[in-house]
Amino acid sequence: MDRVVTALVDQHAELADLVGGLDEAGWATPSRCEGWSVSDVLLHLAQTDQMAFDSLSGRLAEGMSAWSEVLAQAGAANVDDGAGLMVERERGAPGPAVYQRWHTGATALVDAFEAGDLSRQVTWVVGELSARTLASTRLAECWIHTGDIAFGLGVELEPTDRLWHIARLAWRTLPYAFAQAGRTLAGPVAFRLRAPNGDGWTFEAEDAPLTVVEGDAQELCLVAGRRLPGAESDLTAEGPDAEAVLDLVRTFA
Repeated sequence: MDRVVTALVDQHAELADLVGGLDEAGWATPSRCEGWSVSDVLLHLAQTDQMAFDSLSGRLAEGMSAWSEVLAQAGAANVDDGAGLMVERERGAPGPAVYQRWHTGATALVDAFEAGDLSRQVTWVVGELSARTLASTRLAECWIHTGDIAFGLGVELEPTDRLWHIARLAWRTLPYAFAQAGRTLAGPVAFRLRAPNGDGWTFEAEDAPLTVVEGDAQELCLVAGRRLPGAESDLTAEGPDAEAVLDLVRTFA
């Protein structure tokens, strides 16, 4: 099994352990996502995992028809708005039913990643990307939402080396993040991060970086997941794009 798929399986397991034994009150607990309960967060993951499965199956347009309908009816302009509207549309099922929906879909998604060539190009919300990159985005989303649920439940989770894949995704997609904001990078960026076990993780191209970001890998992933403002983190950045990188880095569409 590819390393990123193994990391995704492990992330699914952490989330399953976190929510598997919840009672009705636990499912209704507010999460870190404003307006979403624990059940709502898991529903969102189930919905977006289905999108990823449809992408791997070559049926993304068909699978997103409900999203397109909701966006059109509500006059919503982006995927973030659509995610909120889709949760609103489908919420209400008992927590265990939402869990079973997510678990079944997550298992099918992993099977689909394993069954195909991870280097092949597939269609996603942002355009064409490799199946391996899609697996990284699903890992990043599952990780950040596991944290959202843990926050609501008052559980503190230990960071793991799964963050390597998420940090790398954040680094590799900086050009996309800048383009989404109508900006252009002045030049190469390097991430020099401290791993959960104290080791160093370095992400940089062959060309000498103009901007260098240093600090804790978990903090970088939280900033990229929009759970921690870059300016409020302990990350340091130097170079022409220093402030912009901490403001714009992201791991989602």
